[in-house]
Amino acid sequence: MAGTVWEFFGYRAEDSSAAAVAAARDRQCPYLGETCEKRLSDGEISGVCAIKPATSPPVICCPIRLYADGYRVLHDVARIAFGAGLPLIAGGGAAATARETGQPAVAVFGKRWGGELRLPQKDGAGSYFVDWVLALLDADGQLQEFVAVEVQTIDTTGNYRNGREALLDGARRVQKTTAGLNWENVNKRILPQLIYKGQVLQREALCRKGLFFVSPTPVYDRIMSRLGGAGGLIRYALQPASITFLAYDHALDAGMASGSLVSLQAHPPHSTTVYKVQEAFNNVTLPDENVYRDAIVAALGARVQ
Repeated sequence: MAGTVWEFFGYRAEDSSAAAVAAARDRQCPYLGETCEKRLSDGEISGVCAIKPATSPPVICCPIRLYADGYRVLHDVARIAFGAGLPLIAGGGAAATARETGQPAVAVFGKRWGGELRLPQKDGAGSYFVDWVLALLDADGQLQEFVAVEVQTIDTTGNYRNGREALLDGARRVQKTTAGLNWENVNKRILPQLIYKGQVLQREALCRKGLFFVSPTPVYDRIMSRLGGAGGLIRYALQPASITFLAYDHALDAGMASGSLVSLQAHPPHSTTVYKVQEAFNNVTLPDENVYRDAIVAALGARVQ
């Protein structure tokens, strides 16, 4: 399905303000405050934050876009898991900060903070890691508990190069592209990883609130649809086996002034358990019987006897 580039180097594609033009010219990501890290297959800087399908609202396709407002998503997770008002400190520096201030703090491990924590898999073959680990430290800098955070957007299909080039020229034109969204990854990659990591984390004595999954709202909606609907996925209080879904999308009703970044809006969290997710994922809805037979017969131009 054809789509258009909706957000480009942080600004709406239709925004031709000096700030938007400068960000594209300098290849700057306003959420990182540095060069955009998203690359095309040939190494060229992409700059595409969100794609708008032809018949639906824009969908965030770059994880960095979800780190707007000073990594608000991490502050939201810390508030839900540990309580409000705790400072988030990069990696090992959090222990010293807690001791110096005599106040609890949250140590953050992840890219550009304290570094990702890569852990060995069973039998030492390969490794796995989560995007973020938030660790609650007491006033003495001692670890009390932690949660893990996965951040997922959606991969694109097709090609948006022509749309990108049109936004880089002086006219800043919005063009239709062949870009689409790879929703099948929800089934093939995202959900199996959530189930696996949720089960691993349940075995951690200090992971008392489980796994948090942050995604754009359309990705969350597609996951819930695959699992039979949010209404059927029973809510549970936070526990070691928890998976908590946090969905964010563009605040389209908040006003979108030229030269300004579109803010994000959060939806209420949905906490369930890894076992309810696994149960729903395995509960496949099958098509009617004999669909292959009917397709073959139709292709042969014959009738079923």
